[in-house]
Amino acid sequence: MFFPTCEIFSPDTETQKKVQERLDQLNSHPEFVCYLAYILSRLRSEQVTNRSLSGLILKNCVRQMWNQLPEQIHLFIKNEALSAISDPDPLIKATVGIIITTIVLNEGIAKWPSLIPTLCEMLCTTNIDLQMGALGALQKICEDSAEVIFLHLKQHVFLQSFNEKIFRALSINTLNSILMVHLQVLKDVVDLYVSHLFRLAGDADGEVQKQLCRALTLLLDIHLDKLAPHLANITEFMLIKTQDGNQLTALEACEFWLALADNSQVCKHTLLPYLPRLIPVLVRCMRYSPDDLILLKADVEDDSAIPDRQEDIRLFPFNEIFEESMDDDDDFDDDSSMEWNLRKCSAASLDVLSGIFGDEFLPVLLPILRETLTNEDWLIKESGILALGAVAEGCMAGIKPHLPQLIPFLINSLDDRKALVRSITCWTLSRYCQFVMQQDHNLYFKKFINWLILFFLFCSTILISKRVQEAACSAFATLEEEASTELVPYLSDIISTLSVAFQRYQAKNLLILYDAVGTLADSVGAHLINPSYLEALMTPLMAKWSSLTDDDRELFPLLECMSSVVTALHSAFAPFAKPVFDRCIQLAKERPGEAEMPDKDFLVVALDLLSSLTESLGEEIDHFVGESNIIAHLYQCSMDPQSEVRQSAFALLGDLTKTSYHRLQSHLDMIMSVLCQNINPEQVSVCNNSIWAIGEISLKSGEAMKKYVESIIPNLIFVISREKIPKTLMENTAITIGRMGITCYIEIAPYMSYFLRPWCLALRNVRDNPEKESAFRGLCYMVNVNPAGVIEDFIFFCDAIASWNNPSSELKNMFEEILCSFRDKIGHVNWTAFISQFPPPLQQRLAALYNIWNV
Repeated sequence: MFFPTCEIFSPDTETQKKVQERLDQLNSHPEFVCYLAYILSRLRSEQVTNRSLSGLILKNCVRQMWNQLPEQIHLFIKNEALSAISDPDPLIKATVGIIITTIVLNEGIAKWPSLIPTLCEMLCTTNIDLQMGALGALQKICEDSAEVIFLHLKQHVFLQSFNEKIFRALSINTLNSILMVHLQVLKDVVDLYVSHLFRLAGDADGEVQKQLCRALTLLLDIHLDKLAPHLANITEFMLIKTQDGNQLTALEACEFWLALADNSQVCKHTLLPYLPRLIPVLVRCMRYSPDDLILLKADVEDDSAIPDRQEDIRLFPFNEIFEESMDDDDDFDDDSSMEWNLRKCSAASLDVLSGIFGDEFLPVLLPILRETLTNEDWLIKESGILALGAVAEGCMAGIKPHLPQLIPFLINSLDDRKALVRSITCWTLSRYCQFVMQQDHNLYFKKFINWLILFFLFCSTILISKRVQEAACSAFATLEEEASTELVPYLSDIISTLSVAFQRYQAKNLLILYDAVGTLADSVGAHLINPSYLEALMTPLMAKWSSLTDDDRELFPLLECMSSVVTALHSAFAPFAKPVFDRCIQLAKERPGEAEMPDKDFLVVALDLLSSLTESLGEEIDHFVGESNIIAHLYQCSMDPQSEVRQSAFALLGDLTKTSYHRLQSHLDMIMSVLCQNINPEQVSVCNNSIWAIGEISLKSGEAMKKYVESIIPNLIFVISREKIPKTLMENTAITIGRMGITCYIEIAPYMSYFLRPWCLALRNVRDNPEKESAFRGLCYMVNVNPAGVIEDFIFFCDAIASWNNPSSELKNMFEEILCSFRDKIGHVNWTAFISQFPPPLQQRLAALYNIWNV
């Protein structure tokens, strides 16, 4: 059997179609992969491109059908791959390495136990081609599967490879791949490894330098003790390499400053003498590179008519890309399509270092800012504005006296002729929103918000840049959070602006617009309940709601936005509720069978929106519940393997219990079973919501809860008795135990000695509210049934009831009756002696609330 692989390169569409059909036919024959492996490894007279293409087709076959192939074919492919690893052509070596790592990914290393020893033995030969092929294969395996092979590796073999110039970069790269997964893998040879790395500092190979910077950064986190004596020299080296002409090498070196900042004490001690040299380097590296400008199409000032590309549209809000190293609003780039680069890394480094050094940064930074902000070169000016934003949090105290001059400068820069300057200015101003809001509104706030409204949210006479729209919209969302209800006087202009923006924004910026609308709803709440506001805001939102398909990525931020709007409008959302409810049910119906995120994200947000609807509409939601099959879908979601889905499902279950318990009543056994199964404090959010839902059901179900006490209470005691559990989980558990005690006090009272002390400690700091009252009522019923269960921890009970500021008359009477009952049982003399042992503040509190000396 011979397949003309060269035809695959034919530009003719019909030929390509026939080739694909033939490939599909051949893939049905297991022997076809053997044919491909033979071409790759044996037919050296064939053109290299054809052999490599056979290898890539083989790789796809391995990835798609490896588990269906017979064992003898597995063995044949493995042997052929190893035999071809020494091929003199680099393309064939690379292809073989890809095939080997694909096999490892499919079946793991345990089913090919000889692979790693064989490759390591190849490294020890004198055949350069064999060494290079083996090292390349190991590097690819480590890149994809380091977590499964590191125990099988002989690290010293890689260190020996450092002696050969052509192997150095690949050897360090391989070890770096392992270090990223298994931090201690080099612990036995770390001194030798470090000495090898130091000897490579002067190596002229750019790839070696890049991998060297990465290795030192990784070791800084793992073996700081080994690098500590050399930190001064390493700092000097990294300072030079951060300015390297190769952007990738400079980026790896710049990562060192972020890694060093993870240990603030060492960082401060090491870098303080270097700040006058390091800060200028970081600010210079924050300038856009020529490649950045090409990628951003910086020469295009008006791109509003250019359609967004699908790959530019991100599912999540634009400001989340840097959340690993800074706050949610810390986006060091005005174009989220760009990958992590030297500019972003330098800005992030400046941010975290300013947080460590604080105002010690300013004697060096302020002169740089004066020079850059006034520079006629817009690239330099833009980098200065970015630097000013980057240090906003770390240097706020010291830079505050300069803000009366800097803020007006920034507001004026919003009208800069360059879109990139305008966009980064929006971001930097957003970093100082708190300061802006603390000043007289006539100084900065009005000017800033009017610019946002009248210019780039609405559209102005200045050329329209989608990048500036994006930055302005994100800055506005930050301003909304800081301003809160102080936005109310501007609501008419804001909402009309947002309404127009829905018509003019393209797909990418619409995602950010949803975030801005949702944040507005969170910030001003019920102030949105105005007929003109509702019409202007809900018309475009509902148009989008009806036009988007269930698998449209734009639906996700719209769901999140709608949740905030529902919560803000409360019952005023009722006219729009039916299509929103139906769509969420449809999403819940479609998604449970899907196993992977982010598909489940749609389900989670749909469930959360249903919760918001239920809470906002109250009993008005019951009609929709009765017309739907929501209970069945909710049960399916409650058994989903994804914890996020179960968490949201239990929250909705609790909300529906309050509004539509009669719809759940016939399913109570099924519901309680799944809730009980999820009382697991190792999954805090799921556990918390399941316990809360049990508490809500307890209030509605009455004596029907009695049959569940034996299965639920021991689990709740296990949770409340654990040390170091989150405060909210502790409080919810105590409230649920108390609520169950309202009707199940006889059944729960015997357990009281097991939970009373942590129960009282959990609720003593909770403010007066209905949830707390219902819990204490249940506890009082239990105490009356089993007073002996309180004796050992009676002081904790007294402390808990003393936490009330204004208990209801019914509850206060219950407390006084219990205190009086205990006094009567032990006698007035013993009672007085007993309470005299209480701490004086507790005595005073009990006396003021319950007159404990005379109860």
